[in-house]
Amino acid sequence: MPSSRAEPNSLGEYLRARRELVDPASVGLRVTGVRRTPGLRREEVATLAGISADYYLRLEQGRDRHPSAQVLNALARVFDLDAAATEYLLSLAEPQPSRARRPARRAVPKGVLQLLEVLDLPAFVEDRMFDVLAANKLATALSPSIRPGANRLRSLFLDADERALYPDWEQATAGLIASFRASIGSDVDDPRIARLVGELSLGSEHFRKLWARHDVRGLGGGAARLDHPRVGMLELSREKLPIGDSGGQLLVIYHAAPGSASAAALRELGRQQAADEPALSSPASAGSAPTSARRPAS
Repeated sequence: MPSSRAEPNSLGEYLRARRELVDPASVGLRVTGVRRTPGLRREEVATLAGISADYYLRLEQGRDRHPSAQVLNALARVFDLDAAATEYLLSLAEPQPSRARRPARRAVPKGVLQLLEVLDLPAFVEDRMFDVLAANKLATALSPSIRPGANRLRSLFLDADERALYPDWEQATAGLIASFRASIGSDVDDPRIARLVGELSLGSEHFRKLWARHDVRGLGGGAARLDHPRVGMLELSREKLPIGDSGGQLLVIYHAAPGSASAAALRELGRQQAADEPALSSPASAGSAPTSARRPAS
């Protein structure tokens, strides 16, 4: 009989990870004595979701990989998943043909490259694996690792200089991994994704622990705090805007509240960046070179 581990068991791994993170008291269970395992027991999940314990065991073991949406929504309620995490859970149970991978479009649209040049804010384009495909000069001044060919996960976990920029590094890394899971969806067996996850797992114990949690967070914007070596602390907002017909590319823009100290610091960073440029430098941004000629690290 073929091993149940012959194929990735993404649904079972996700269910097990979320089960182990639930505090029994948070779902109304009375805890007495010492529990040998963290979180909920399988039979407790099954009872709360209204399914049999045997059926839930089949789901975790990968013996049933396509449960109904009704069952999955019931499990999402037990695990207190938000909309993004529930959508991710549902995607893990989709039949393989409906989630066949499409080749990613690597070229950044010309209009977006022009937008990067004229934006007076740090901005860059990333793909669904968080490879940087294009960046304007102010983005690279904000962080040297925001440059075409770099990967945001690799930079944040393995680059000491990048880590030093983030006073809330642990929170930032947790958020980035959760967004990464939302971005790649159920394609965890994609060879490029597997190589990146393998590299980060070998290089960072912190990554391994966060990856094992299976947290999922939507790809919307958020707050970012950076302690910049040239202009000091920056309190910024980060927007992630989908680029149409691009294979999942996102335009990422950092901005500060009008009139704030961080807005003034961003303007100062822009002045310093402009003063550092050679007099005869090209007006094109760092991302304006043909991205199809660049092979982002993965």
